[in-house]
Parts: sequence; C-alpha cells; structure tokens
Amino acid sequence: MNPQDAIELDLLNRWQRDFPLEPRPFAHIAQQVGIGGEQVLQRYRALAAGGVVSRIGAVFRPNTVGASTLAAMRVAPAALERVAAQVSAQPEVNHNYEREHAFNLWFVATAPDAETLEHALARIEQLSGRAVLRLPLIEEYHIDLGFDLVDGSVPRAGAASAGVPLALSAVQRRLVARLADGLPLIEAPYAALGAAVGLSESAVIETLRAWLEIGVIRRFGAVLRHRPLGYAANAMVVWDVPDDLVRACGLRAAQLPEVTLCYRRARRMPAWPFNLYCMLHGTERAAVEAALERVAQGAALTGYPRQVLFSRRCFTQRGARYGAPIAEPVDG
Repeated sequence: MNPQDAIELDLLNRWQRDFPLEPRPFAHIAQQVGIGGEQVLQRYRALAAGGVVSRIGAVFRPNTVGASTLAAMRVAPAALERVAAQVSAQPEVNHNYEREHAFNLWFVATAPDAETLEHALARIEQLSGRAVLRLPLIEEYHIDLGFDLVDGSVPRAGAASAGVPLALSAVQRRLVARLADGLPLIEAPYAALGAAVGLSESAVIETLRAWLEIGVIRRFGAVLRHRPLGYAANAMVVWDVPDDLVRACGLRAAQLPEVTLCYRRARRMPAWPFNLYCMLHGTERAAVEAALERVAQGAALTGYPRQVLFSRRCFTQRGARYGAPIAEPVDG
C-alpha cells in the first residue's frame, strides 16, 4: 500500500515521533496539515482499521517499565500455524513472526517483572510442548526511533544500556497497561486515558513528557506496520562477534543508514552462539541482501559467522503489555 496523498503520507511519516502532548492533539495536527480535526481522526481511524497504523502511543525503552525478551522456537512446518496461534494468544506476546531458519518462530514477550516473564515463557513451553530459546537484551545501539517513508532514513541515537527499571506507582502501572493499545482515537484522548486510570488529563500529559525526557519512552507517536506499506523484505541478521569487540561493531553498524535496529543479546550455547543483531527493512529481497553486504563491510563484520533470517509471516504485532489490562475506569 502507498499513502493515498501528501496528507496521508504526512500523518504516517511526520507523526511517528513528537506526537502532540496537549489536550487536543488531533486538532493540533490538523492545523499543521491543513485539514479539519475530525478529518485527521477519520484518517487515522481508517489507517488503523486497514492495518497500516498499529497504534498511536509510547514505545518504551526496554526493561524500564517491565521485563522483556526476544525468544525463538523450533517448530515443524506442519505444526507452525497451530503453535504460532498458541503463542500469539498469550497476553505477554506482542510480536510473533515466522523467519527462515531452523529456529523459525520468533516472538517478543513482556511482563511487569522478570519472574512473571519467566512464568509466561514456561507456560508457552508447556502449551506448545517445545523449548523456548530466551535471548534477553544486553545493550542497545539503535532501537525503534521510527522509519522515514520518504527516504528510508532513521534518526540515530547513542548507545545505551538495556535500561534500568523505573519504580512505578500503582496509578503509573495502570497508565502503562492502558498505553499498550495506544491512544483512543477521539478528540481528547489524554482525558479519556486519565479517566480510565485515575489521573487528570494534565497529569497524564506531564507524566508522558517526563518519561520522554528521561528516556523511559523512546518515542511517542504513530507506530506503523511496515508490510502493508510495501516493506516486506525484512531480515534479522545475527553475528557471532567476540565479546570484547561486539560493542564497537554494534556502534558502527548502528550508524549505517541501512540498519533500522541494532542491539546485543545473550548467547545460548551451544544452540545459539550469536550476540549481535541487526534488522534491515526493504521492499525487495535483493536490495536488502545488497544492503547487508554494505553493513558487513562498514561495521567490520565480514570475518565473523552470521545467519540471515528473512521474515516470512507476521502472526501478531501489537503494543507491549507490561501489566494486566484494566476492565473498568478507576475512580481518582
């Protein structure tokens, strides 16, 4: 799918970050793009219904408001859809993909804390009858700051650790849980969010601003699904790099325009010796393969063992759930 016009492209592209943190955010955007506030809302609702926009909301820095891990499983092709459905049904799972590898089912799981996360992974093992490879983040070099639909560029940031847990109050925990599904697509979304968790509209906005300022939220805005926009040739590339060199290689890779994500994860020997991960997104497989060779050269990675895992199918993509959903509004 290509954006239908310049306004739709602007709504998708410009507001992936720096989404207005003010009482009437869609009216603010309307002033910027030259259409009415209700028209902006109608456009976003249509983009969400069409599967292009996953949500509008927060992308949290890993391991700050809860625990998370990348995980993988070996699943026989005949059982893959059944097992993938079991995995996707778990509330802790927010991304679930088939990739080209013997480890062919890859998912991300999140939870309020490490113990709850481990219980969730054990439950998946019990339901599926298969072992789960746990691959927690050690260090991030470039993670999800958005993706420019015009030139394919992504903003670059300096390396950071995997994140330090933030001590959340009960009401903040409720706010994090509500944010999993993004903002409601209504005129005053922060007021509705506050009413649901027991905060005033201004307190919601100030909390989000504070979390952005200290880096707990990496970006706040439209979270896109790239496949409907034509970015279907997506590869996760993993390298086995000596531990004393992996940070330097990761920092170099993170600065290359072809790389959309880059981070270090734990090895799991002997099944999984890889510790450096890069994601490359593109519209054609050949172009991604060519980009990979430029990355290997540019990041001094040509001499290290690697595996290239192209995505085949996306079974689920949704906001990370760091707490149980709230069924009813909470009195303040």
